[in-house]
Amino acid sequence: MLKKLFLELLKEPSVTPNACNCYKITKEFLADFSEEIIKRNETSNQILSKTFNEKGLHICFCGHIDVVPAGNGWDSEPFYPIIKDDLIIARGTQDMKSGVAAFLHAIKQFSQNDIKNIRKISVILTSDEEGDGKDGVIMVLDELNIRNDLPDMCIVAEPTCEKEFGDSIKVGRRGSIHANIKILGTQGHAAYPAKCINPVHLGASFLSKIAGFDLDNGNEFFEPSKIVITNVNAGIGASNVTPSEFKIMLNVRNSPLTTKQDLKEFLEQNLKNLNYELEINQSSEPFYTNANSILVKNLKLALENKGFKNPSLNAKGGTSDARLFAKYGVDVCELGVVNDKIHAINESVPFSEVCALSDVFLEFLNICERS
Repeated sequence: MLKKLFLELLKEPSVTPNACNCYKITKEFLADFSEEIIKRNETSNQILSKTFNEKGLHICFCGHIDVVPAGNGWDSEPFYPIIKDDLIIARGTQDMKSGVAAFLHAIKQFSQNDIKNIRKISVILTSDEEGDGKDGVIMVLDELNIRNDLPDMCIVAEPTCEKEFGDSIKVGRRGSIHANIKILGTQGHAAYPAKCINPVHLGASFLSKIAGFDLDNGNEFFEPSKIVITNVNAGIGASNVTPSEFKIMLNVRNSPLTTKQDLKEFLEQNLKNLNYELEINQSSEPFYTNANSILVKNLKLALENKGFKNPSLNAKGGTSDARLFAKYGVDVCELGVVNDKIHAINESVPFSEVCALSDVFLEFLNICERS
């Protein structure tokens, strides 16, 4: 049943923002769950839910059914899954139709029981995670917030494990801050440097102060918030003309220990003797879910009960839709298969990992029911 579901999802060429037939497949699989489709522009989102009791936890699982374009160079058709022993090869195997199939299968098994202590189980799926996400999960959560129907906790089944399945739970994610700096000068002939103000010369010492600088020391869950220079640009393409401006682009993947304002003040302090323009934008906020929360404790216990001992709790990697739940105060963490081939040619996953993930999700639900 799990393999059939997984293969059906993989056959759908659901490149962002096209959902193809994925929602038809997922709805048919959880036939006794209610369905709502929320659309905006080209994006569609699916909510599957079932209420069991008037009181208790509302547990949510979230995932995306959209995938990045396949690209060239595959050894097989990227949307026709190939099975080689335990390995399944297709676009979306790791990121993240494995996670979607795993939690749908676990929910189907669990919901056949007599459930007394869980109020509601819901599933949120989107076709706009690999894109800009503006019409994806954030729109669904906005609507659920208006209805006063946000979940108490959520698991996002992104591929999060590092070397082997079960070695990692993401309890947070860093944010992302982008800055554009323009150091201004006076253009002129390179033979007469005294008549020019060369912004590259001025900016060189500035770069040496900020490049690779750690804005904080990090902690047990987060690496330091490091300034990473991503681009520098100056000049008109002529070797005998000094430029009028020196452009610097940088990115900071920030922990909750550093804010956009902290970065702004640091840059301004180091730019104070220069003529400059500064633009800073935060594209995503960092979040952290307390390791002692019911969600994290029960998920960690579920892994251990299934033989996966001592998973690390960390906040490595980029951004995900988990940050959107945190924005609304929902406890959220991530657990999925090993992440070593996402977005790559010949993306693949051992099916045994998908089975193990589904077993852990089922155990998690059983633990929550017993609590």
